[in-house]
Amino acid sequence: MANTELDFLKSALTTNSSIFPNEKILIWIEERRKTTRATVEQIPLELMRKWHRDELTGNLNHESGRFFSIEGICVRTNWGQVPAWEQPIINQPEIGILGFVTKKFDGILHFLVQAKIEPGNINTVQISPTLQATKSNYSQVHKGNRPRYLEFFNGETEVYLLLDQLQSEQGARFLRKRNRNIIIELPDTVEIEPHPDFIWLTIGQIKKLMRQDNIVNMDTRTVLSGISYGSYSAEILKGGVTLGSNEERAQMLESALNCESAFNNFKSILSWITRLKSTYDLNVDRIPLRQIREWMERDGEIRRKDGKYFSVIGVNVIIENREVISWDQPMIKPSQEGLIAFIVRPINGVYHFLVQAKLEAGNFDIIELAPTVQCLTGNYRVGESEYSVPYIKEVLSAANNSIFYDAMQSEEGGRFFKEQNRNIIIIVDEIFPLDVDNNYCWMTLNQILRLIEFNNYLNISARSLISAITFI
Repeated sequence: MANTELDFLKSALTTNSSIFPNEKILIWIEERRKTTRATVEQIPLELMRKWHRDELTGNLNHESGRFFSIEGICVRTNWGQVPAWEQPIINQPEIGILGFVTKKFDGILHFLVQAKIEPGNINTVQISPTLQATKSNYSQVHKGNRPRYLEFFNGETEVYLLLDQLQSEQGARFLRKRNRNIIIELPDTVEIEPHPDFIWLTIGQIKKLMRQDNIVNMDTRTVLSGISYGSYSAEILKGGVTLGSNEERAQMLESALNCESAFNNFKSILSWITRLKSTYDLNVDRIPLRQIREWMERDGEIRRKDGKYFSVIGVNVIIENREVISWDQPMIKPSQEGLIAFIVRPINGVYHFLVQAKLEAGNFDIIELAPTVQCLTGNYRVGESEYSVPYIKEVLSAANNSIFYDAMQSEEGGRFFKEQNRNIIIIVDEIFPLDVDNNYCWMTLNQILRLIEFNNYLNISARSLISAITFI
């Protein structure tokens, strides 16, 4: 395992490669965009092919009974300031695969990434994992072509397993949805010639692309967030990490590697999470979609009467390089962009992240850990929220010299229609108070990465931000 972590670290510190140089990447993405015809048109829900509304419930179902459905839920909880609500939600019980094929070139691990077009993508083409497929897709329920490189993930070909995790999707939009996040390495004896839609990149190159808006998709970010770079004592690291001239990135690396100098020990963090899960209730009942209050169907879509949060729309899709080139489907369309942010503070000389425990309707196990601030679809705006958002002022008023990372990033384009959130990490000084509310906790990056190794601890918004952290 130590060698695997070192291989990951070397790849993360390699920000360019002769295998596919940085100056060619955006050119390649633009070529893929121009080469592949892709059109997405919003259509009324009732006109979607192969989808129907259940006569009794009004739920949206595919004629195969597979893929996913749009249903209603009623939520009751003793968490927060809103004790009950109803909403539409995506019910997709299948566990999909988000997988990377990797291979060493010149001793550095490279990831086979795909230029993938999804119907909801901003910028049309985004960098995705080698394999990104629901169970219905890779089992060919749609009667289309088999996904490329599936043989490396289904046991047909012998490979080395580097990472294998079950991770959650958006808890506010999916009902207990999880995907298998997996990274495999090809033996030296296995050679593959990448299809024109695929190229080899290092982790460092992918992270560098994340500094730009909407280039790297959510599925790539969630898989990369699960990578651990190793754990070392403070004694080993006491000389400091010096990589280039950027001290903040070097300190991020020390926070990722240091397993001793934490404000809260790991057992106390696990106890804190367990206590919250034991204290708070989350009761979710599936109800007919047509019976949810405060929502209505108008002009061929389902939306809240006040226009907040999101709507359910239908789309007609044509994408030439997909297993099936034309289909219709429902999608979630946001009302506005959102904001997700981590506040980072040095404690005892090591960067700590202010992590929030958050309850969302679709969570698998009541509570997941979220960024310091997580406000989707614009509900953080003054006068538009039902509740106050802790630390929102500190994030929105952050000085430029305190911003470590700031980019717009898309939600997953297979289910969400052009949804993006501002992803931001700010570094505050030691004047920032250490005392925080009961549902917040200071953690080093090393502790966060340890938690990601387990299922259903960090939510997808937190993982998206963690994946964007660069060390050089």
